Amino acid sequence: MVANQEAEAASAATSLPAPAVDPMRLASRWRSPAEWEAAAAELEAEPAPSELNTTNSSGLFAVVSTDKMSVRYLGTNHHGHDVGVVQADRPAPTRRAVYYFEMSVRNAGHKGQTSIGFTSESFKMRRQPGWESNSCGYHGDDGYLYRGHGKGESFGPKFTSGDTIGAGINYLSQEFFFTKNGSLVGAFPKDIKGPLYPTIAVHSQDEEVTVNFGKEPFCFDIEGYILEEKMRQQSATDKLYLQPDISHWIVRSYLLHYGYQDTLNSFDMATETDPPANHQNGYGEPPEMYGLSHRKHLRQFYVNNSPLASVWLLPSENSLFDFMKLIMSGDIDSTFKRLGEWYPQVIKDEKSVICFLLHSQRFIEYIRAEQLEDAVKYARANLASFLMHKAFEGLLKECVALLAYEEPAESCIGYLLDPPQREFVADAVNAAVLSTNPKMKDPENCLYSCLEKLLRQLTVCSLERRAFNNDQGDAFLLHKEVQNCERSRRS
Repeated sequence: MVANQEAEAASAATSLPAPAVDPMRLASRWRSPAEWEAAAAELEAEPAPSELNTTNSSGLFAVVSTDKMSVRYLGTNHHGHDVGVVQADRPAPTRRAVYYFEMSVRNAGHKGQTSIGFTSESFKMRRQPGWESNSCGYHGDDGYLYRGHGKGESFGPKFTSGDTIGAGINYLSQEFFFTKNGSLVGAFPKDIKGPLYPTIAVHSQDEEVTVNFGKEPFCFDIEGYILEEKMRQQSATDKLYLQPDISHWIVRSYLLHYGYQDTLNSFDMATETDPPANHQNGYGEPPEMYGLSHRKHLRQFYVNNSPLASVWLLPSENSLFDFMKLIMSGDIDSTFKRLGEWYPQVIKDEKSVICFLLHSQRFIEYIRAEQLEDAVKYARANLASFLMHKAFEGLLKECVALLAYEEPAESCIGYLLDPPQREFVADAVNAAVLSTNPKMKDPENCLYSCLEKLLRQLTVCSLERRAFNNDQGDAFLLHKEVQNCERSRRS
């Protein structure tokens, strides 16, 4: 009965036009090493303060050392505007969870009126940080916190010669915080907008301070502080109510979507899960059952190379399995033939992205087999027509560039010869075939599992939250998180 229904659905699908899906949005879409490096470089591209600004400072009252890391008071303290103020050469970076710097008091001078804080670019450079609007400062002579006006508020202990004072911006909680000699003094809401410059000040004879923007180890354990802040936020998130088994079914849907049948069976046994068809908790199978079922059997058969797996496949599922097996083995010619027989609408448009991906993969297979003359002939006959398509320009250029290397697998574009490239093409064909299912209400559902949709939504929400905070803070970027997990696992 089920086999007949599947066969009827596949038969009906051949008479319908293939819905438009964008395989370039697949999770397995190819990424070259250069692309990942460029993305990582963009994330880390934000410049950070590295030294003191010698041009925008109250030079009449302070002198900056030649290494631009120390300041000594020169003037005579007669007025409130006789302050030696120096900003960093750049504003505090914002694409991170926390920014932090430190100031060591080498000499507290006659009055100990050193201070540390943050100021705006237009700050009056003859006033203590915190005495003017759009600034804040922690002052050593009284231990007071100043936030935009001349009246201070009780905040922490005084500091003097030999003390190391730190100032930071916690973008996670949108707070400023200060430290003394490696201990947290206190925090308060960040109510100043716009770029903020790390700032230090001296205000009496013989006062001298040195700054550390991270070139030397900090006195305060900033990494531990960041970890603690993230754990605190995670703890708050963990308290949010979710239906008890929702995470279970999200994980299960991912395994089902990509056909990890061994893991899926082990997962069901370990959690004593009933078969999905018999489960009555309201989740059941998603509307993309047609596609998910195909993937489940396909991946189990191919990965384990078990001949018994073919017994489990329905007729229409065998066709999809054949596509994936053919592509993963590099047999693109047979893939075209089978598609033409079973799902002709998928390749009806010879200029479609699916046809381009298959043709480019066929070219790559010629390169893999070291059949260069055949590769050139094939490119002229089948890839030349895609030269005017901007959407295909990047991959097309890299494919053709394989011809330039004696050892293409060792080249900078050798990733095209790696299994993930075949997997991407297989997933693209898979998505196109599944999108022909007449019962598929939204063809794009075959592109992502529930878990991937959740991660995409998490990324968007994180970026929205960051935008709400004036583009400040650490955004959730999955690739970056995966890299961090990999580094943690290896260390």
